[in-house]
Parts: sequence; structure tokens; C-alpha cells
Amino acid sequence: MKRGKLIIFSAPSGSGKSTIINYLLGCNLNLAFSISATSRAPRGNEQNGVEYFFLTPDEFRAKIANDEFIEYEEVYKDNFYGTLKSEVERIRENGMNVVFDIDVVGGVNIKNIFGDEALSMFIMPPSVEELRNRLVGRNTDSAETIEKRLAKAEYEIGFADKFDKVVVNDDLESAKAEALSIIKEFVEK
Repeated sequence: MKRGKLIIFSAPSGSGKSTIINYLLGCNLNLAFSISATSRAPRGNEQNGVEYFFLTPDEFRAKIANDEFIEYEEVYKDNFYGTLKSEVERIRENGMNVVFDIDVVGGVNIKNIFGDEALSMFIMPPSVEELRNRLVGRNTDSAETIEKRLAKAEYEIGFADKFDKVVVNDDLESAKAEALSIIKEFVEK
């Protein structure tokens, strides 16, 4: 059985990345989502082992010490995100292609580790103002959190040129079609 490839998605919060990923997961491309680990608390109806593996900051640090992550980042104080080696190997050993929804630093790190076995895609918002509108419209974050996310978005956009492909999401249907075309070509070669 052929080992799966890796497909990395990074984007500022509110860019439509999750919507595009969910669309692609239903497109018969042999994709499986890599569930990341985080030390943040679950939001809304999020469940452990579904959206994330939820760990305490101390549990996260223990896994770092045991070299259990491909990559990880402390995004804010005691707010970690990371990719467990065991999760990626489980998916690849089953011949599935691994899909990552990951921050820009993690995305660049995974691409550097896996090289040609990985395709990195950056989902670009049409503008920071449109990003603000989307985040406000979600109604899931406080005004302070939205401002933090927008500041981080400006930083993240600076990484776009480090990715293999950039898809501008100014029209969701076009962005989904472009992402599908790029990924189909990558997994079939």
C-alpha cells in the first residue's frame, strides 16, 4: 500500500480555510484530517479527538519533552498547538493523504520536514477588512480576541510566499474549485 502524502493548509483565522478543507474532504481524494493537539479550552460543541486533542499546558509540555510532536508552537502564553507524530503516521500507514489545518509557522515547518511528500497551500483573504467582517459575523470571539486575530493575520499574510500555492478566497466557490484542482494534481502524481 502506498503511503499517503501531506497537504498543508494555513491561513489567517476567518479566511475560509476550514470551509474549503471540509469541502475537499468530501471530494473522493483519499483525504483524512490530521487532528491537532491544543492546550486551549474547547469552544462551543468541540469534542476531544474530533476537532482537537485537548491537553492541559502541562500535558502538552510533557509530550514536547517526549518528542511526540512533528511540530508545535506556543501561540500565546500557555496556549500551544501541535501535530502529533502518532496521528500523522496512523493516517499515512493506512494509505490516506493527510490534511493539516495549521498555523503558518507549523505549515512551513512541516513542509521543510517532508519536502516533496507535502504540498503547502495558503488561503489568502481578499483583505484584512473583509477578514474583520467575517470574524465579527461568526459571533464566537470577543472584540479583544478579534483584534488579536487581526494583528496575527497581518503577520501570517507575510508568510504566504513561503507556501507552494496561494489561493485567494474572494469567492468561495472559485477558491474551492482552485484548491480541488491543485490537490487533485498533487495526489495523482
